[in-house]
Amino acid sequence: MNLIVPMAGKGKRLRPHTLTVPKPLIPIAGKPIVQRLVEDIAAVTPEPIEKIGFVVGDFGEETEKELLQIAEAVGARGYIFYQEEALGTAHAVHCAREIMQGKVTVAFSDTLFKANFKLNTEDGGIIWVKQVDDPSAYGVVNLDQDGVITEFVEKPKEPVSALAIIGIYYFKEGEKLREQLDYIIDNDVRAGGEYQLTTALENLKQDGVKFTTGAVDAWLDCGNKRVTVESNSRYLGFLGKNIISESAIVKDSVVIPPVFIGDGVEVTNSVIGPGVSLGAGSKVSDSRIQDALIQSDSTLKGVNLQNSMIGNHVNMESAPEDVSLGDFSEWKK
Repeated sequence: MNLIVPMAGKGKRLRPHTLTVPKPLIPIAGKPIVQRLVEDIAAVTPEPIEKIGFVVGDFGEETEKELLQIAEAVGARGYIFYQEEALGTAHAVHCAREIMQGKVTVAFSDTLFKANFKLNTEDGGIIWVKQVDDPSAYGVVNLDQDGVITEFVEKPKEPVSALAIIGIYYFKEGEKLREQLDYIIDNDVRAGGEYQLTTALENLKQDGVKFTTGAVDAWLDCGNKRVTVESNSRYLGFLGKNIISESAIVKDSVVIPPVFIGDGVEVTNSVIGPGVSLGAGSKVSDSRIQDALIQSDSTLKGVNLQNSMIGNHVNMESAPEDVSLGDFSEWKK
């Protein structure tokens, strides 16, 4: 089994947090989004992942090194592929054509999920879906009475289905996917001005590949500040317990589960939780924080925060209840 993770997007909706850190490396419950995704894919795959291809932009050597370590941690060999221009989902996946061999899973990096099933690798293809209230913003599928996908529709203006494609796909024969992507790129087949993966899926279906659906219990978005904070809280809930580093110091404080408290964190005279992640080296005193994502090496004193996201190396003394501050910011009363 090989895994392809397209992640070259700039994360504009999550600025200022993505000005210094690529969105897939923003931590959720103490681990980067992309690491959570890779680990969760590995957990539902009944056979080892051999190769993981990360499709990136200009993220820098340190980020690429971290991605290779994420692959190594699940027993796979990591590869870095570059998407220099954002030309659509099919183009992003095509950048990793080198490892489209045998069984292949494609998982877009801003997708986190909760599922209680094992991937059936004998199916020709599986598209993971979740029922949504407003399907107009997603690619959706229609099914026949046997649960086989009959149609792919990209962002339907009229309701045709409520089963949204969440961004995770399985192909029993990666070579067939590669052939279709080659055809789309070589012949400049675009939809809405971009090369769409749904075009390749439709062509594969017409070529005889039977796609079924894999339904997830929860689908977590990390597209902007609000939903990223919500996803952090929900993922902590999935873990079902406090995760507190042995090197953290919690003094004269109340910790309401679930929370994540990282290495070297100091919490004094505060109430933390529920739904809070405190990154390594951060210091919190005289504060009340709930449903918030605080990254590394930040200092918060006398704050009352909820539904908030704070970057790295932030210094905050007193603040409004709902805030989003990027790296190296200061807020003082």
